[in-house]
Amino acid sequence: MIGVLVSGAGTNLQALIDDGLPVAAVASNKPGVPALERASRAEIPSAVFRLEDHESREERDRAMGWWLVEQGCEVVVCAGYMHLLTKTFLDLFPERVINLHPSLLPAFPGTRAIADALDSGVDETGVTVHIVDEGVDTGPVLAQERIPIVPGDTVETLANRIHAAEHRVLPAAVRSYFRPGVRA
Repeated sequence: MIGVLVSGAGTNLQALIDDGLPVAAVASNKPGVPALERASRAEIPSAVFRLEDHESREERDRAMGWWLVEQGCEVVVCAGYMHLLTKTFLDLFPERVINLHPSLLPAFPGTRAIADALDSGVDETGVTVHIVDEGVDTGPVLAQERIPIVPGDTVETLANRIHAAEHRVLPAAVRSYFRPGVRA
């Protein structure tokens, strides 16, 4: 079963649900986000783990990780989750935490990937699905799709094309990586 971490709209969560992947639980660091409404409509259990409700990031990640384990999650997908995960969380799911990133890693890691690609003047960027390690967008790549940058692109226009690619690439990469009952 798959656990999904979200922080916002949840369009990538919706892509996983629409693809028929076995999403067992959704956890968020923010209450009231549209992603939680998507989980509710799909009758998927969800919970919120706000950082300020815990003594430390490690404590929050421990609580969130164990909640996902209790829900039967074997693999965790970060689908627009905007917090770095600690070793405490990663140790619960060794080599079984997958992230989606809006660039062709290793180029443009971090939270400003689309703007950084535009600012750099490159002629293409893309989408990367990778295994999460303790670095920032440094884990092994599972899948990538290239997206051209066209004259006149803005962060918004490029983001729209990137999001469309994410909705294709993430479910396919998760489906090929996820094997129910098989632990890495």
